[in-house]
Amino acid sequence: MLALNDVCKSYGTGAARTDVLKAVSLAVEEGEFVAIVGFSGAGKSTLMSLMAGLALPDGGSVTFRGKPVTEPGPERGIVFQSYALMPWLTVEGNIALAVDATMQAGKAERAARIRHYIDLVGLSHAKDRLPAELSGGMRQRVAVARALAMNPEILLLDEPLSALDALTRAKLQDEIEAIRAIEGKTIVLVTNDVDEALLLADRIIPLTPGPNATLGPEFRVTLERPRDRTALNHDTEYRRLRAGITQYLMQAAADHGPREDEREAPKIVPVRLGARRKKNAAPPRSESRYVEFFDLGKVYATPKGALTVVDGFDLKIAKGEFVTLIGHSGCGKSTVLSMAAGLSEISRGGIVLDGREIDEAGPDRAVVFQSPALFPWLSAAENVQLGVDRVYPHANRRERADMTAYYLQRVGLGDSLHRRAQDLSNGMRQRVGIARAFALSPKLLLLDEPFGMLDALTRWELQEVLMEVWTRTRVTAICVTHDIDEAILLADRVVMMSNGPNARIGGILEVDLPRPRSRRALLDHPKYYEYREALLSFLKDHGTGGVPKRASAEAAA
Repeated sequence: MLALNDVCKSYGTGAARTDVLKAVSLAVEEGEFVAIVGFSGAGKSTLMSLMAGLALPDGGSVTFRGKPVTEPGPERGIVFQSYALMPWLTVEGNIALAVDATMQAGKAERAARIRHYIDLVGLSHAKDRLPAELSGGMRQRVAVARALAMNPEILLLDEPLSALDALTRAKLQDEIEAIRAIEGKTIVLVTNDVDEALLLADRIIPLTPGPNATLGPEFRVTLERPRDRTALNHDTEYRRLRAGITQYLMQAAADHGPREDEREAPKIVPVRLGARRKKNAAPPRSESRYVEFFDLGKVYATPKGALTVVDGFDLKIAKGEFVTLIGHSGCGKSTVLSMAAGLSEISRGGIVLDGREIDEAGPDRAVVFQSPALFPWLSAAENVQLGVDRVYPHANRRERADMTAYYLQRVGLGDSLHRRAQDLSNGMRQRVGIARAFALSPKLLLLDEPFGMLDALTRWELQEVLMEVWTRTRVTAICVTHDIDEAILLADRVVMMSNGPNARIGGILEVDLPRPRSRRALLDHPKYYEYREALLSFLKDHGTGGVPKRASAEAAA
């Protein structure tokens, strides 16, 4: 149906030439589901653009049903990473644009199809909003609905679900599988999620690191359909494939390029600025109560009245403990983190860190945001140096420079110290943000889905880096994530939040796994899949909303 034969693609000329793809060959059969797991910057999107007819190969050929692909066509629907919505059209208007262009039917039938796909992605309440009024995840939902509504012969998905919460992602995965099963839809998916590929695909093929990226060995997925997420945890073939693909990708990373020389961080101590002890707060009674959230609430004023996002959040965190927060979009995870950072006003209750109440931002709390928050005109080193200079004013210039270089090297940017942030990829910018947070030597490290924008390989690498640095520093950390595997890998406890509004703690999972941890060891540990099943069950049970339960006694202990 779709064939690539010895395809090559480059950009630029002369010394500026970049060889992206080399000798890529792939045959996709009708009704087949192929998943391509790609590396950051390897050319995943370029490969999808060639299939869609948005770019032409420099060598080799791309054909669809035996005819050369030279331009886009409605038989090849594509969902982009970056939404690609018409900013002046509403949610309904963007989806209607695709339906009206491809569906030969009456007005009522077209309207019904538009409503169906708006409902599918959970945007009925936002059908009249413009893209600028939507979150990133909501925009991606519109893009997915628009492509599905076109009913193309082959669906090309360029990481379409990466910005979505676990529940919506699971719903769309199920819809994609239903289309494949009922209509015999042919699908090519680029994804960074090995579990997503295993749930959906007939074949999984990694794209090797660039430049001159090509397709690696394929992994045939013979798991019986339909595939149930919970049941897969107990399937030995699923575990074998999952371990094999993960280990291949990690080995490919290790083989790609020389490893930078290790260096040690300077032994200098940060200066704590601006922290004030609460007048009526007692000193920390024990290290088991290093961070305390007590009856925490957040209320926003809206035209329809007060909206309580977080209600009665109670939690105590020990010094050196690593806690992850999971829950569906809108449950207030990032709101809790923002209040802990001092970036959002607390409506009720309070937060105490090391005996001092949090009422403003300070360098004793380092934050890594979902999207890189860098000064684009400064270099990677200069962005990190801003924080280093503030918390190590007593250190000499060489020590501060060494501290900056050490953490940039630890996140794989030792050769990019002097590149401006605006010249870095999104993944590289996020690495700078992580290095900056580590370099502050904070009392509390706050991570708001820091790896969500990164490809699987980079995400795994940085999780390992985070674990390595955390093992050395034992900094108290709170990480918001949608990734249950990440939550288990990183945490001593996983805090599960109920749906919002009025979100609170719905349960706490103690992660009794030995440290130091590695992804390879995690895959072989018998308790790992038990933890996965517990978290998957919680997310499934809380996927339909309803009245949230009060936090358990364990949460406040």
